[in-house]
Amino acid sequence: MAGNFWQSSHYQQWLLDKQDLARERQADLKVMSEDEYEKCMIFFANFIQALGEQSKVRQQVIATATVYFKRFYARNSLKCIDPWLMAPTCIFLASKVEEFGLISNSRLITTCQTVVKNKFSHAYPQEYPYRSNNVLECEFYLLEMMDCCLVVFHPYRPLVQYVSDISSTDDSILPLAWRIVNDSLRTDVCLLYPPYLIALSALHIACVIQQKDLKQWFAELSVDMDKILEITRQILHLYDLWKNYDEKKEIAAVLHNMPRPKTSPSPPPQSSSQDNQQQQQ
Repeated sequence: MAGNFWQSSHYQQWLLDKQDLARERQADLKVMSEDEYEKCMIFFANFIQALGEQSKVRQQVIATATVYFKRFYARNSLKCIDPWLMAPTCIFLASKVEEFGLISNSRLITTCQTVVKNKFSHAYPQEYPYRSNNVLECEFYLLEMMDCCLVVFHPYRPLVQYVSDISSTDDSILPLAWRIVNDSLRTDVCLLYPPYLIALSALHIACVIQQKDLKQWFAELSVDMDKILEITRQILHLYDLWKNYDEKKEIAAVLHNMPRPKTSPSPPPQSSSQDNQQQQQ
């Protein structure tokens, strides 16, 4: 396991750029608008959060699961594997990677059935269709797609360090900034930027909300403020979208427009280089 972010697979393989994301999403955006795609990703991040809370896992497990989910669909269409199956699979894998402990398959499926019935019936009125064997099969495809790059660095630790650096006695800003980091998982910033920049952006927003003047502190940092402001804009865009978005009323129509996946997992399409290798064999 890489203890240094700059030597990790997260930095070396899983910091993408906007052009990559736009290119990979072209197929989905032919049948959904960009606005609908964003709402779809927000919805399933909320679903992962609800599954994690019902399973009583730590927030770090939920955050890692959300990043896994976003990584998979950054490289694959929504029709490749049903997000309703991918979400619990990501929780299942993240709970092991984050050393929370193995969640039993039967308990996970029972949790999914309960959460869907009690909290998401407005989006999925039918009975939850997947079983333990589907999660295990889906986990294999998830691991293969991520090339077993499972270590995820999150903004939480640098955020705590920054707040401590600002003031060793007043940490009132930490809870708000922490919630903003959680909200950032509903955007693409975890795929695009290092976690320390996301932490600084959350801190920047929290300072504005609480009217704390940290201009001098930010000025003394050796960081790219343009990137911090870009992350800030993406998070604020999320809040703007939330203002006018009634999920319970709108999500059924959004999911109806989503590319229809097969009921059981189908393997992600192989790259052309893999196809060529197989043809040569």
